[in-house]
Amino acid sequence: MAKQSAIYVCQNCGAEFLRWAGKCEKCQEWNSLSAMAKKDVEIASKTAQAVTLEPQTFSAIQSKDIKRLKTNISEFDRVLGNGFVPGSVILLSGDPGIGKSTLVLQISCQLQNSGTKVLYISGEESAEQVKLRADRLNYPSQNLQFLGENNIDNIIATIRQTKPNLVIIDSIQTMQTDQIPAIMGSVSQVKICAAKLIEVAKKNNIPLVLIGHVTKEGNVAGPKTLEHLVDTVLYLEGDRYHALRILRSIKNRFGSTNEAGIFEMKNTGLQEVKIPSGIFLEERLKGAEGTCVTATIEGSRSFLIEVQALCSKTNLTFPRRSASGFNINRLQMLIAALTNKAGIKLNYQDIYVNIVGGIKIDEPASDLAVCLTIISAYQKRAIDPETIILGEVGLTGEVRSVPQIEKRLAEAEKLGFKKAVLPKCEVKSGMQIIRVGNLRDAVNKILI
Repeated sequence: MAKQSAIYVCQNCGAEFLRWAGKCEKCQEWNSLSAMAKKDVEIASKTAQAVTLEPQTFSAIQSKDIKRLKTNISEFDRVLGNGFVPGSVILLSGDPGIGKSTLVLQISCQLQNSGTKVLYISGEESAEQVKLRADRLNYPSQNLQFLGENNIDNIIATIRQTKPNLVIIDSIQTMQTDQIPAIMGSVSQVKICAAKLIEVAKKNNIPLVLIGHVTKEGNVAGPKTLEHLVDTVLYLEGDRYHALRILRSIKNRFGSTNEAGIFEMKNTGLQEVKIPSGIFLEERLKGAEGTCVTATIEGSRSFLIEVQALCSKTNLTFPRRSASGFNINRLQMLIAALTNKAGIKLNYQDIYVNIVGGIKIDEPASDLAVCLTIISAYQKRAIDPETIILGEVGLTGEVRSVPQIEKRLAEAEKLGFKKAVLPKCEVKSGMQIIRVGNLRDAVNKILI
């Protein structure tokens, strides 16, 4: 006969332990273990009856043309893979106040007013509060179906009854079920509520959007396993003090994870940015020291960004290095290469690097631009404002080629740039090409 016993579950990471402890051994969180009842089922003495299944071959399976549900918000559809796939589950996450609820409300109103049946479920706000936000943003929401509910069983019954074309849950951390004795937002509640919603979405071919909050460490609040359960994971990034927002996909079973959607936060909500380069360069001070332009690739698009640097003499033993939008460890490496391979003495200089617009650069194609910007600020020599700089810098000071150079140059040429500083590689472009092999070569040819 089954007997009752207790296990202890970490409310932060979901790890299970046989006895209570003040600190979770897996995630190192304090006071996060709580007791849960568990039934130890006796192992049957005889083998359970199993059914033999017949495997299928792919040659016998006929491919079907799946009709995706498009939101007509091109930046969102681009990241999603050209619209919602029926039965897909999307996890949308981001920092508090970044615009997640605004984006899903905009999508809901856009689809509902084009004849698509959307069910917007919120456990955080009432219908009056959501309607007030829609009116403030001037979204036509008269036909939007709204449900203010926290009980996941009631929500699932409503979904099965109404059969909408799209369901939005805002947010998964506010959902709960009476099946387990745990508080709302705990690991156990989030996992079982998400599992129930995923099941009903798959069985009824209904696209489902789950909004997930982000903790101060940058992780999706609750279980990290949510990212493994869903089909697509989207992150809305950006500095809340800047207007720019970037939507990225870190997992997508039905599309590419290399695409990015660019939005600008305005009084009317998130507006699509069709030409991102114009946003990043519109207030650039041409001819200034410590600034240059490079090109980055986001998915299938290229856009130009401004790199800024500032050098300030310091008497400290360890000079300060600070970067906004650029990896600080890579910045340290580039400074070391400048000091040892280019002969630029930066030992007593505080160095600050900023990527304008709040965007973050992860690819090494901007290495040469960062290096030349630092030298420009240090030597107080300006870089030609009509020049774009591309290239990866190695530890020996060499300048290496970067992918998709022609696409980057085409974007620069379209915006009126005349010159391009590139590694020694073959490329076709109408711009004046300045090829450099190492950092010393770049300094001699570029700085004016």
